Amino acid sequence: MKTRRAADLPADLESSRRRFAQWRQRRKGHTPIPDALWAEAVTLAGRYGVSRTARTLRVGYRSLQQRVERKTGCLASSSPRLGEPAFLELAIPSQAGTGECLLEWEDAAGAKMRLHLKGVEVPDLVALSRSFWEGLR
Repeated sequence: MKTRRAADLPADLESSRRRFAQWRQRRKGHTPIPDALWAEAVTLAGRYGVSRTARTLRVGYRSLQQRVERKTGCLASSSPRLGEPAFLELAIPSQAGTGECLLEWEDAAGAKMRLHLKGVEVPDLVALSRSFWEGLR
């Protein structure tokens, strides 16, 4: 089995590994891992993945995975890993000036608004519509 040197680990993971080792040296009998250490392991698993964290801290993979799932409310395998974006925005190139539309709003009380727009993007229309309907309340 390949062993990791402390220099290969991120500082927070190495620090936690040392705390787990100190706890193991001081514990009496087969006492369970304290909640504070488990909480630390769960946080690190969110950053570095369950497998790497379990291996480094020498805790059971399944035990750590279950704690991560309980904390996040979702499967640990679906959480983003280090370096992977949690959200990716795709920008669609704007073609301003090419679109034209006529909008008419009317509510049950008779309030009306009519707009003739050229070169306005959809997000602007959504905001405009929302402000019209919220203003009627």
